[in-house]
Amino acid sequence: MTNKPETRAQTIVLVEDEQAMSDEIKGRLESQGYLVRPASIAQAADAARVGDAAMMIMDRIVFGEDSLVTLEALRKEGVKVPVLVISALSSVDEKVKGLKAGGDDYLTKPFAMVELFARVEAMLRRLDDVRTTKLRVGDLEMDLIEKTVHRSGVRIELLPREFRLLEYFLRHPGRVITRAMLLQEVWQYHFSLETNVVDVHISNLRKKIDTKGMPSLIVNIRGAGFMLNANA
Repeated sequence: MTNKPETRAQTIVLVEDEQAMSDEIKGRLESQGYLVRPASIAQAADAARVGDAAMMIMDRIVFGEDSLVTLEALRKEGVKVPVLVISALSSVDEKVKGLKAGGDDYLTKPFAMVELFARVEAMLRRLDDVRTTKLRVGDLEMDLIEKTVHRSGVRIELLPREFRLLEYFLRHPGRVITRAMLLQEVWQYHFSLETNVVDVHISNLRKKIDTKGMPSLIVNIRGAGFMLNANA
């Protein structure tokens, strides 16, 4: 059974002028426990300014008006609410324009509702991740504010890339992490790349966090990738 997200102020403001599409998105997301509030561009902007939305889904063109104009203005005001832009404009240039205007993600129409839901989940999960200041698995603890790592109370000095790599594992304990995922999330490589850079960094990281006599935290999963052993 899929765990539904809590409705704790996770209000999603939806800007979509196609009624059938608006109704379908609203119905699908509310069936998963979210609160969805349809709104005009102006109403969405007001909700974002007062913090009355966990995130927004904004159609690119609404009744002939480009919502990116409002989105760009919100970003200049310092409004940071996550925004998923949806649009029939699918060229690379249009996607880049949407992201540069302040969109956190860009989904082109037509799309499967399961993909929309996955994008929404990912954006809200990242929002929760930002609010977290300490990560802990077993006797390993990371302080995201102080940028420190300790295992069994002993401080471990990590290089910046090693810190980000370990942070990713700590955010996904017990989950198989592929090399491709690490290249995309830690190195920001959004394309296929033949390299052993991941293995080299993980080897160096292991030498630092797995002190003598302690069980290894990051284990190899044959043919799949790696996993942070939450039960170590």
